Amino acid sequence: MARMIFADGRETRDFPAIQSKLAEIGITLRDWPAPAEARAQALLAKAALSDAEKEELLRAVDNRFATLKQEAGYTTRDMIVLHEDVPGLAEMLGKFDKVHYHTDDEVRYILAGKGYFGFVDNSGGQFMLEVNAGDYINVPANTEHWFTLGDSTRIKAVRYFIDTSGWTPVYTERTVASFE
Repeated sequence: MARMIFADGRETRDFPAIQSKLAEIGITLRDWPAPAEARAQALLAKAALSDAEKEELLRAVDNRFATLKQEAGYTTRDMIVLHEDVPGLAEMLGKFDKVHYHTDDEVRYILAGKGYFGFVDNSGGQFMLEVNAGDYINVPANTEHWFTLGDSTRIKAVRYFIDTSGWTPVYTERTVASFE
């Protein structure tokens, strides 16, 4: 379940309050439990997955893809599996830990692990959202944000796209606040 963290140290796990704060900047957060079947849970517990195993998990959540196709016209999806042994992980994550936006929605359905999205609110303030298994997030195109694994070493997430070309980060001049 999601957790919102503010730069002044406050935090909340109140899901409706988090949804409300995110809605102010156009972000959708849903609670979509990860697959509970034994085989899916076994795959989610593994650090790394083969392409065939990723496809198996994607099929296990095809109902979510069908919903998103109908609601918003998403055309494709894939699975990202990050863990401590991924070659070049720090460099890969370094592309997204600075404030940026995309020209397409950034949509993630977290199946295992956790990560942190940072956002800039309408007043210019910043906050972070810890996403965990069962969290679905849609960050609309042109929304300033960043992403980090933080203290986490693993995450498995489904990425949904209308057009994959719009997913390149466009960096802004804004500096990320300290959340120590």
